[in-house]
Amino acid sequence: MKIAYLGIDLLKPVLDALLEEGCRVLKLFTCPVDNVTEFNTAVLRTAQARGIPHTLERITPVDLAELAAQGCELLVCAGYYYRAPITDAFPMVNFHPTPLPAGRGSWPMPRLILDGAEWGGVTAHKMAAEFDTGEILLRERFPLDRREDHQTYMEKVYERVPGMVRELVNHLPQVLAYAQPQGAGEYWAVPAEADWTVTPDMEAARADLILRAFYGYECVYRDGERKTELVGGRVIYGSSGGRAFPVKGGYVAADRIRELT
Repeated sequence: MKIAYLGIDLLKPVLDALLEEGCRVLKLFTCPVDNVTEFNTAVLRTAQARGIPHTLERITPVDLAELAAQGCELLVCAGYYYRAPITDAFPMVNFHPTPLPAGRGSWPMPRLILDGAEWGGVTAHKMAAEFDTGEILLRERFPLDRREDHQTYMEKVYERVPGMVRELVNHLPQVLAYAQPQGAGEYWAVPAEADWTVTPDMEAARADLILRAFYGYECVYRDGERKTELVGGRVIYGSSGGRAFPVKGGYVAADRIRELT
C-alpha cells in the first residue's frame, strides 16, 4: 500500500508498524522539535535509511495533490504538530493517544494522570477539519495503574499500535465502512507551566503526581524567584536532609537539572 506519513518520534511505533506491514511511504512529513524532550531524529533516520523523501516543511494542499498523483492510498498522522489540510482523494487517519472522544487535544496524557483517570487508550480516527473530531475507526482502551507516569502510559499505547495498524492497512475498506461518529467530546487545552511546577510548600504526594504526569518532560521547581528545570524528576519520601529541592514530606531528585533563573 502506498502511503504518506506525518509525525515525530513520540508515536514512531505507528511508522514502524506500517513499514512492517509492507507499506511504501511516498513521503514523510515531520516538524521542527527541540530534540531535548521531543524528537524527530528517529523518524528522520528511518526515512534516510529507507530512501523515503522527507521534509520538515508543513504539509500543504499542493502536497496532497502530488501524493494523489503518485497513487497514494492512505495518509497516516501520528504526533504531528500542524493542522493538515483535508482531501477526499485518499483516506486520512490520525492516531491519538487517548480513548476518544475523551481527551481531544495535542497533549492530553498528563491530564489523564493528574485527574486519576481509570482508563487510557489509543484511537485511530478519520482526520477532519477540527482536531481529533473525525469518525472513530479503531480504538483500544487499557487500565491505568496507581503509579502510572507519562512514560509507562506511552508504553501501553505502543503495545497496542501494531495490531491496530495491521487491522487498518489489511482491512481498510471494512474499517472505513464501520466508522463511528464520535459524538460529544471535550477538548483539553495544552498544559501550562503552572501545571508542571513544584514548590517547597507542596505536599510530597502532589509533587509526585505532577512529576509522574510529566515524566520525561521538563518540570519546574520554583522556590521564590529561583526556578530550576527538572527532567526525569521523582519524589523521594522522608526527610529532605538539606537537599536542594525539598517538598513537604520528602524531596525531588531528577535525571537532568538546569537552572532557569
